[in-house]
Amino acid sequence: MLDYNAIINQFYTPGYPDYDLLVTHSRQVAELATLLSRRYMDNHPGETMDLDFVYEAAMLHDVAIFKTNAPGIGCYGDEPYIRHGILGRQLLDEMGLPRHALVCERHTGSGISVKDIAEQNLKLPMRDMLPITLEEKVICYADKFYSKSHVHRMKTMARTIQSLAKFGPDTVERFNALIELFGPPNPS
Repeated sequence: MLDYNAIINQFYTPGYPDYDLLVTHSRQVAELATLLSRRYMDNHPGETMDLDFVYEAAMLHDVAIFKTNAPGIGCYGDEPYIRHGILGRQLLDEMGLPRHALVCERHTGSGISVKDIAEQNLKLPMRDMLPITLEEKVICYADKFYSKSHVHRMKTMARTIQSLAKFGPDTVERFNALIELFGPPNPS
């Protein structure tokens, strides 16, 4: 298994607020993504997901937030927060981790399309950054239930959809497709 802690420690100092926030959030996402992956495989006999990869990639999906200007979560870099996914991809590509890198790029929102980039005038490369593999999709989905500004509670489905709605109906539609694929995070 990949030593994701060693990678995180290259950019963050244990005990500092940004480290604690990143690791707490990433662990929440990794644990939910793993649970959802197991449930998915139980409900779809014969389909497999790489659970080690899911956990590793979930731990690294936000690795580049330190490069962004997001003081509310203790990040004082120069880049707009919307770019943390592509910045993470660059970091992990340089480390020879292309699968993990794609998770970084494709987890934001419920994925970001070229149409989203153009219509919202986002400072991103003009390419689709949509989750493709089951592993990418489950991490993207799990990430939506945990906010870095409120790390000690899981968002409800309604709150999650409400927070995505501000990015347009396509974002909500993609999220609804993830709900269909993986079910609610806490099935009743």
